[in-house]
Amino acid sequence: MKLSKGWIILIVVVAIVVILVGWGTGIYNKMVAQDENVGKAWANVENVYQRRADLIPNLVATVKGVADFEKSTLTDVIEARAKATSVTIDPANLNAQSMQQFQAAQDGLSSALSRLMVVVERYPELKATQNFMELQAQLEGTENRITVERMKFNETVQAYNTYIRSFPAAAFAGMFGFEKKTPFEAQGGAEVAPKVEF
Repeated sequence: MKLSKGWIILIVVVAIVVILVGWGTGIYNKMVAQDENVGKAWANVENVYQRRADLIPNLVATVKGVADFEKSTLTDVIEARAKATSVTIDPANLNAQSMQQFQAAQDGLSSALSRLMVVVERYPELKATQNFMELQAQLEGTENRITVERMKFNETVQAYNTYIRSFPAAAFAGMFGFEKKTPFEAQGGAEVAPKVEF
């Protein structure tokens, strides 16, 4: 049985279509997997920031025990915590504007906590309490976790962005709505070494 020329052409065309669909499906699935990895990394970042926010009420309660402690410093920390916990980002919307808002709120909380720790230096009786020392150690550990998770998030975003901007995935990324994600950036002025004077 001999196939006619028309059947051979049809079989070749169907085979090419099947190969192209399989190839496109593979690219699409990899973009989905990369996007999910970014979402997972973002959830880990939010988790450690939430841990820090959860430690603050205990820290404030411990510090309030010192009768003449500066109330405005505590108020600043409480307000910064409220602002930081109110700014959330959907992983599907990790663009420059939303990341800037999130970073600004978290930087405000970090700044308020730093001012609190500076003021605490004037209260040796507070620094000597076991509860305060444990909270301070937990906060320091959490800050380290934040740094690690931000770094992992940036690496995941970089892998995702590289993939969707590389050929042939770039041809499909726009068609399927995969957009570039925004990583964390260093604070303005971080590249300048601080001036130390004695």
